[in-house]
Amino acid sequence: MNSGPRTTARPGSPAAEPAVLHQAAALCLTYPDEAFQERLPLLRAAAPALHGYLDFAESVPPDELAAHYVRVFDFKNKHSLYLSWWTDGDTRRRGESLLRFKEAYRRHGLEFSDEELPDFLPAVLEFTAQTGDVTLLREHRAGLELLRLALAESGTPYGHVVAAVCASLSTGQGC
Repeated sequence: MNSGPRTTARPGSPAAEPAVLHQAAALCLTYPDEAFQERLPLLRAAAPALHGYLDFAESVPPDELAAHYVRVFDFKNKHSLYLSWWTDGDTRRRGESLLRFKEAYRRHGLEFSDEELPDFLPAVLEFTAQTGDVTLLREHRAGLELLRLALAESGTPYGHVVAAVCASLSTGQGC
């Protein structure tokens, strides 16, 4: 699922906007490697809703951005990018939830690689960008909202990314 969006909507059309935003958000919520740095101008042009985060990403050296990502996401469960963690925690039930994610991918003819868990938010965002199916995001709105609030409370610019995803799912504030 790492080949980018395959939507039938024309770029710039209303139907393409959520797909572009979800693909861009997926890239922003993945560990910022050298390829991410090279994509910054494209992300800025494609996803104005992410400028709050992109301004930060462009203003700090790449190694500082990577260290910030690790501090935000790798040491705090309250910033978990694994959607089923928000509903199931580290319980036996989580295995069933992970299976449901894989089944959703298969219904669209996609196989999930075992490099990451299938509920990893960037993977789910990439899936929605490719298929237009926002069901997994909507089913995990409560977790997305908790993540959005936790990121906003901590003051990290990653909060802008999750807030933009939430806004793409609803007309009101948050998710």
